[in-house]
Amino acid sequence: MNLPQDPSSIYQAERDKHSERLEELKKRHNLYGWLRLGTILLTGVLAFYLFTFTLVGGWVAVLAGIALFLWLVSHDTDVSKDIHATKNLLALNEEEIRILKGDYLHRFDGQGYTPNEHDYAGDLDIFGRASLYQYINRCYSEQGRERLAHNFLYGIPVEEALERQTAIQELAPQTQWRQMLEVMAKETPVTLRTQRETEAWLKQETTHFTAKAWKYVVPIYSLFTIATAVLAITGIIPSAIFGGLFLLYFIYSSSLSKRAMQSYVQLNGIVKEVETIQDLIQWIEKQAFKAPLLNRLQQSVSVDGSKAHVQINALLEILNRFDLRLNALVFLILNSFVLWDVRQMMALNEWRRKNKAQVSIWFHLIGEAEVLNSLATLCFNQPRWNWPSFSEQHFTFEGTGIGHPLITEERRVVNDLEVHGTAKVALITGSNMAGKSTFLRSLGVNLLLAQMGAPVCAQRLVVSPVRLMTSMRIADNLAENTSTFYAELKKLKTIIEAIRRKEKVWVLLDEVLRGTNSMDRHIGLKALIRQIVNYHSVAVIATHDVEVAALADELSGTIENYHFDVQVEGEELYFDYKLKEGVCTSLNASILMKKIGIELD
Repeated sequence: MNLPQDPSSIYQAERDKHSERLEELKKRHNLYGWLRLGTILLTGVLAFYLFTFTLVGGWVAVLAGIALFLWLVSHDTDVSKDIHATKNLLALNEEEIRILKGDYLHRFDGQGYTPNEHDYAGDLDIFGRASLYQYINRCYSEQGRERLAHNFLYGIPVEEALERQTAIQELAPQTQWRQMLEVMAKETPVTLRTQRETEAWLKQETTHFTAKAWKYVVPIYSLFTIATAVLAITGIIPSAIFGGLFLLYFIYSSSLSKRAMQSYVQLNGIVKEVETIQDLIQWIEKQAFKAPLLNRLQQSVSVDGSKAHVQINALLEILNRFDLRLNALVFLILNSFVLWDVRQMMALNEWRRKNKAQVSIWFHLIGEAEVLNSLATLCFNQPRWNWPSFSEQHFTFEGTGIGHPLITEERRVVNDLEVHGTAKVALITGSNMAGKSTFLRSLGVNLLLAQMGAPVCAQRLVVSPVRLMTSMRIADNLAENTSTFYAELKKLKTIIEAIRRKEKVWVLLDEVLRGTNSMDRHIGLKALIRQIVNYHSVAVIATHDVEVAALADELSGTIENYHFDVQVEGEELYFDYKLKEGVCTSLNASILMKKIGIELD
């Protein structure tokens, strides 16, 4: 991949840049504070002096001072926002430096997305502490987090994966743009609750203030009420009569406002998240993209040629105008004289009519953008990883330099494996702790990364689209009164049923049937291998049972034997974690047992 070979240096440079900018902003913030104080003092002194000579001059000084003070407040507010954003960017780059060093276990791990039953999620460390999800995730909206989890669990079609590759390659070098997207998303994370409430509100039938007559009633009413107020001020209408009229205005406007309360209550609590949605979509819309997927996402959110962020801003303005009801005096006057709530409800009805079909797309865009950002960050952080390609020929797996993504590059040992065609079993024997389980997980997680459009931890990888099924890490379930052995049998039953249906599956098995005696395990494993071959399926199986390797002679051309071995020097063991052809001949269990104090004859 054509990316910087040292992402850490990029993050350090960004961190230093933001640190310097933060210091400058803090100095500017302090300066504005002193200028505000100076403005107050200067205005007071100048106004006091001028008022002794001329009333007009004194008021000019006061108004000029107020104007200057408000100007300073406005600019200082912008500086405060910049300080907040810069702090977040500084923290983000420090976080990425930590992650590059392997320090990511404090991050959101997605444990709640783990299904009770799944083809591979429980075996490949997809969710939970020290998981692939915890390492890759850069999503803060619940939409993004859920979408990323779904991609891990079910992948995406090959055509979409290839499009996503192109999009990720375009986004990966745009570090500053991606980081700003992440900072915006983190500010007030968008939730599924907000999406559900918004979509529920959109589906509700609009019944209040929809008649065309309201377009005439509201301005005529306002003209009449304001006219009476003017007449009362000029003394044409007695104050007693105007007081009675105002009471009628208040009663009438309040009765109408009750109809607006439901929408106000529904939408009032989502303003902060709507602001996040607007910021994110505006940030996405303003960027010029080349990748077809990114262009489609941009175009999907427009409304009648209008930018989506403009429409979202219009909603925010309506909700902010609604919030004037929080100021009792202002609301009392506005609602009584110009039917303020009715006006906002009419604007809200029009907004709902115009944007009803688009809102769900906006939430989808945010989720997909965060997923793309997560994978683009992975791509940027791992410049030595590569892009997989896909074969239409089932079954194909050609992997060179395959490693486990969660093992640091300094400790990672890579291996090669090729499997072509069906009715194939790669049988891996080996010593305890020699690397069999890690290798199987490396195969599985790299296939998952490929099938979700991400780069892979391999020098080269060619795969055919396939359903991955595993049985590696089986646990009992006390709540269901299920033993470990029975839980494993249930998992194997699911795999066997898929094989019998002749689905395009790739099976990864590690020490199957470990819950029974060695003879039954040997017989069962041989029978399972024969079934995999007879139904023209494909599997990689790791086992301590070296005698099973003899099936390669019986089922010629279908079984390939590989092994991981151990070098023994005295009572010390040395592992190289390299996959080799043939059957393992070295054992280490007796040495390990001696090390913990078991005396062997």
